Amino acid sequence: MTENPIRTGALRDLILTHRERLVAYVKIKGNLGCSGHEMVEFRILRAERRVKSRLTTLDLRRADFGLIRGLFGGVLWDKTLEGRGVQDRWLISKEHLLQAQKNSI
Repeated sequence: MTENPIRTGALRDLILTHRERLVAYVKIKGNLGCSGHEMVEFRILRAERRVKSRLTTLDLRRADFGLIRGLFGGVLWDKTLEGRGVQDRWLISKEHLLQAQKNSI
C-alpha cells in the first residue's frame, strides 16, 4: 500500500504484485498531465537466487518523463473520453500510454 493516496480524495492505493516483498521504496511523484492522478515511482527487488525469465523489461532510466507528461497533458481527455464506457476509456488511455512510451524511450 502506498503511504499517501495517488489520486486526489482517495483513501488508499494498492500496488499489486504476484509475490510478497517484490516492490519497495515507493515514492509519489508529480501529477501526470492535468489529471488528479500522480505518478508512482518504486523499485522492483531482485530474487535471492537467479531465475531465468522470458519477460522483457524497459530501461526506464532512458525514458523522457517530461515528454510523457507533455503528451498526456496535451490530450483533451474530457472530449476524448466523452460518452465512452469504461472498457473504451481504458483502451484509449492504454493506446495513449503505449504511444507515449514508444516516443519517449
